Amino acid sequence: MGALESVDVSFRYPRTRDLVVEGWSQRFDPGTVTAVTGASGSGKSTRLYVLALMARPGAGQILLDGGRVDDLPDTHRAALRAERFGFVFQDAALDPTRTVLDNVVESCLYRHEDPHTARTRALDLLERMQVEVPENRRPGQISGGQAQRIAVCRALVGCPDVIFADEPTGNLDEDSARVVLAMLREQADDGACVIIVTHDRATASWADVHVAVTAPEATR
Repeated sequence: MGALESVDVSFRYPRTRDLVVEGWSQRFDPGTVTAVTGASGSGKSTRLYVLALMARPGAGQILLDGGRVDDLPDTHRAALRAERFGFVFQDAALDPTRTVLDNVVESCLYRHEDPHTARTRALDLLERMQVEVPENRRPGQISGGQAQRIAVCRALVGCPDVIFADEPTGNLDEDSARVVLAMLREQADDGACVIIVTHDRATASWADVHVAVTAPEATR
């Protein structure tokens, strides 16, 4: 795959019209891990949502493989997210009505993958991520750290080209964080583009590229 790029991107909150991101241009190359850091309110997570086509920029463009993708119809954007992107939310965002295993393989349904293949891959990821809970448990029966590692498995199960991770180690102890970062590094080594929002200095220094962002002047 080619690079993911933001080109002079700006974004305002729809309701308040507050400017959160202004004139942001950044290139993210396959095979690299990029850490995005900044103070609270600097728009770090917003940038991930815009890059991942979950929010439309008010100005500027998002390019993937050299082609513009932010202006695609909603159905095309959704298909692109399902087929090529993986996202780790800050709060895990697991479905409480589904089992651990079903949460991991859920994204595979949108890609019409073979259920047996998806299940096998999911179980392998859960084992490698050291999620030592029965696969039929539900999110309400596991710890926050386990939920976060399951969320990482869900993001990786489709072998995405681009992985977005919003504070993926924020709820983890040191050993669990090391496992998660090793898995993300492995994805980059296999050619994926990995973008991490983090407050952790060690994670930022570990990444191949460190991007420090600030809030627009009007919001400081």
